[in-house]
Amino acid sequence: QLQLVESGGGLVQPGGSLRLSCAASGFTLDYYAIGWFRQAPGKGREGVSCISNSGTTTNYADSVKGRFTISRDNAKNTVYLEMNSLKPEDTAVYYCAADAFRTVQAMCITAHADYWGKGTLVTVSS
Repeated sequence: QLQLVESGGGLVQPGGSLRLSCAASGFTLDYYAIGWFRQAPGKGREGVSCISNSGTTTNYADSVKGRFTISRDNAKNTVYLEMNSLKPEDTAVYYCAADAFRTVQAMCITAHADYWGKGTLVTVSS
């Protein structure tokens, strides 16, 4: 059974940091582009950052450039999202997703992918 499980969310003060993890089971991530997406209350889902299967190509939303870093460790079948300088507007449920066919840019722009995790909540508040 293909499964993606996010972890690392929580409550953090503005300016703080969190690292999200996306662990895959039932399949290997080697052949999949992976994306992080988020959905804030009352808003649509948006692409935050995406990374190619090799890790050589990445894409970031303008709102997180310079603050978030996506990376992957295919040996551990895990993808990470390092989030620094967090702002209240970063508050959302964060999801990871995998896709074997879409490009990194297509995933992040359309916020579409084949396999999704259930999400982890990130709350940035003082």
